[in-house]
Amino acid sequence: MYEQRDAIDPTTWFDSVDLATLRARGGAKWSKYGPDVLAAWVADMDFPPAPPVRAAIDAVLERGQLGYPWLLEHDPVAHGFADWAARRYGWTIDPSLVISTIDVLQPLQALIQLHSEPGDGVVLQTPIYPPFHTAITGAGRVIVENRLTAPADGAAMDLEGLAAVTDARTRIVLLCNPHNPTGRVFTRTELQGLADLAVERNWLVISDEIHADLIYPGTTHIPFASLGPEVAARTVTLSASTKTFNIAGLRLAVAVFGSAELLARYQTIPRFLLGGANIMGVEASAAAWRDGEAWLEALVAYLHANRDRVVEAVAAMPGVHTVAPEATYLAWLDCRELLARTGEPSAFELFLRGGVALNDGADFGTVGEGFVRLNFATSRSVLDAVLERMAQACPS
Repeated sequence: MYEQRDAIDPTTWFDSVDLATLRARGGAKWSKYGPDVLAAWVADMDFPPAPPVRAAIDAVLERGQLGYPWLLEHDPVAHGFADWAARRYGWTIDPSLVISTIDVLQPLQALIQLHSEPGDGVVLQTPIYPPFHTAITGAGRVIVENRLTAPADGAAMDLEGLAAVTDARTRIVLLCNPHNPTGRVFTRTELQGLADLAVERNWLVISDEIHADLIYPGTTHIPFASLGPEVAARTVTLSASTKTFNIAGLRLAVAVFGSAELLARYQTIPRFLLGGANIMGVEASAAAWRDGEAWLEALVAYLHANRDRVVEAVAAMPGVHTVAPEATYLAWLDCRELLARTGEPSAFELFLRGGVALNDGADFGTVGEGFVRLNFATSRSVLDAVLERMAQACPS
């Protein structure tokens, strides 16, 4: 088991990342746009694995245990996440209602198809993580768009608008909280308003809470299913250790079913369509949830300082605006004024020509046109290089 006394000093740990190391690693983030571009797009952090994660993987290799994990008698993933949720969010979960999945998108796609028919409506609160759009349209369902208010107005839920745009064929709401890309942490009032509508109109709520651990001071994550038994009974919560501890490549997440009935319905899906957990993901996630809190606290403090650095730098970029995210390591940048002034058609292309790869806001829905998303989960030296290139790309 990893011991806290073995931890590396957090500042040294996070500051140790440099461009040569990142480019040598390979992987999607630093490979897609080539060696002359700084990567600040996909939601991977640049930091090395947390010490308890590294220790768990090393232990698996030392034991030579690369076979099937055993999860049937005491599931370390289900119990590990339940313990973590109790400590971190004050949320009591029955481990028997937690299942391991390959990632959060696998159960999300399965649940859309299980709980709706072609032509039924699925609510998106836009702008929103691009795969949500694909999961709906690829299944022949209809996107019911409910836009958040403008970032400058708090990126709040429009509950009156939601009630107006939904109808008898609306079956599901996809909730992302904390929200990607705006970084909002929805308040209890907002979540309760959504819950009241879900109960009234008999909606299933699929709540993606994968960023729940990356919360900055002044806000609190409230699991949607914790709002009460009637809400939980219509909620499936999706989460993982992967964003918190940067281990998406280990391919493990959890689906928490708010009732035995919801789980039983999910288990009608043929078993082999859903795959199974791998030993590295199981051991790394269990170790992270058991021993990773000290590292996580240091990480959030480092990201908090990076966030403030981004906000300060963007304020000096002519025609670019942002609001400090309450969570995540993603900043949502409004470049519409810049585009109007310069006549450039795309902020994504503008910054890419300047040597920085961001995410194009248009991929998050039409309301995201003119925006870009910036990933600031990197060392200060790399982040400063990203921000300097972006500033140079903005005509004065």
